[in-house]
Amino acid sequence: MQLIGMLDSPYVRRVAISLRLMDIPFSHRAVSVFRHLAEFQAINPVVKAPTLILDDGSTLMDSTLILDYLDACQPQRSLMPQALPQRQRALRLLGLALAAMEKSVQLIYELQLRPEDRRHQPWQERVSAQLLAAYTLLEQELTRQALDITALDQAGISIAVAWRFSRELLPQQLNWVDFPQLQLWSTQAEALPAFVATPFE
Repeated sequence: MQLIGMLDSPYVRRVAISLRLMDIPFSHRAVSVFRHLAEFQAINPVVKAPTLILDDGSTLMDSTLILDYLDACQPQRSLMPQALPQRQRALRLLGLALAAMEKSVQLIYELQLRPEDRRHQPWQERVSAQLLAAYTLLEQELTRQALDITALDQAGISIAVAWRFSRELLPQQLNWVDFPQLQLWSTQAEALPAFVATPFE
């Protein structure tokens, strides 16, 4: 299998880390949806990262759908809890992490790609509030019940990946010291071999 996309994308990185943790062989091609547009179009005309090229040559896209496929391929190595109470919490945490990723990406596009005279302040404020809400709720969840670094699941992976992405690319967006549990989790996760082998670029 080939994973296509840059590791500065939280969606690409969460898939790459999951592949490593599931011990599924793959190669990574760092193709940018911006700098290598024609190359990406040749792989996937939709130009969506991540794209996963399967062994039979077909392609999958969207990180959540790719991870669902990997779970079907290797159910014994699934990174999602099977028991309903644990799965319910993992899904809640995962939804918040994905919201933080999405809102971070929207803010980055708004602040870094859109010309300043075309930016819409009410939209920017709305997205900023959504990002703050996602991380506030995650901080509350981790304060109430800490995650176990020895039992890393998809929610834990995605929280760490989202946090690193937001911190790196939106350093002035939030008062990051207000989220000590998220920072602690990020520090623990980023020290794991699968994260070290899949560095944020």
